[in-house]
Amino acid sequence: MTPTTPTTQTPSAQDVAERTGTAGPQARKPAGKWSATAWKRRAPLMPALLFTVVVTQVPFLLTVFYSFQSWNLVRPGSRHFVGLRNYVDVFADSQFRGAMLNTVLLTVVCVLVALLLGLGLAMLLDRQFLGRGVVRTLLITPFLILPAAGALLWKTTMFDPTYGLLNFVLGGDTDWLSEYPLASVMAQVVWQWTPFMMLLVLAGLQAQSREVLEAAQVDGAGRWRIFTSITLPQLSRYMQLAVLLGAIYVVNSFDAIFLMTQGGPGTASTNLPYYIYQRAFEGFDIGQSSAMGVIVVILTLIVATFALRLMFRTFGVSGEAK
Repeated sequence: MTPTTPTTQTPSAQDVAERTGTAGPQARKPAGKWSATAWKRRAPLMPALLFTVVVTQVPFLLTVFYSFQSWNLVRPGSRHFVGLRNYVDVFADSQFRGAMLNTVLLTVVCVLVALLLGLGLAMLLDRQFLGRGVVRTLLITPFLILPAAGALLWKTTMFDPTYGLLNFVLGGDTDWLSEYPLASVMAQVVWQWTPFMMLLVLAGLQAQSREVLEAAQVDGAGRWRIFTSITLPQLSRYMQLAVLLGAIYVVNSFDAIFLMTQGGPGTASTNLPYYIYQRAFEGFDIGQSSAMGVIVVILTLIVATFALRLMFRTFGVSGEAK
């Protein structure tokens, strides 16, 4: 029996044209049909998109519009267009500059201290020991408490001059919220945000290659050398991400200051969110408070942009961060 030789079918010119993209207009899929299919896939997302635009962008555009108006609710009928005058007055306001300084100081100190404490706790939880799951749950608990509840807890339990735990341990009668208002707020914010830093750093620690660490130990590297040469470079992007995300949230701290110090004594612990609240809801100055809000939003967007870019790079998402 003579074996049959398989025949190969030569691709037609039409197939080659379709594969190479040189097919004529009639051979390609109609653009209108493709657009209709794409819109069918995107249609379920439209309600969520419209809701997001209405909830976020419309109020912001109204705030921008109000920032160009001189409008105080105490003086009905006095509303009129003033252009950039509100922004000039805001930057010339010494209380606004003081609130901005307090905001920067609060953010830098709280984020850095919380990061260092989170690093230490993450390195502790990265080890194997009895009851690690229970300890991890207890350490995460402060981050799960509502900010208002955490602020009231520290105000009444820790800083009360008569019944506070801090004075009970130290044996004094210091009024911490009056004598050290900003430091007291910092302590509460650090306590609440340390677990957040710990979780991010712990994710970086557990992503390390155990083989690399074991090889370094075999080569005679000590713990400090392994930490500075291997662990710390591995954690650098996670720590940068923790700093940026923490800064975005801490810069908008309001609950602790409102419930613990009311921005006082005087303006000693007033930050930007609380100062905007005072101008809008106590001074009824809608124009200048709107200008302050726009400035804060712009500054926050700048920080958020860097945070998102770093987030995409940290978790290996390419393309979107560019």
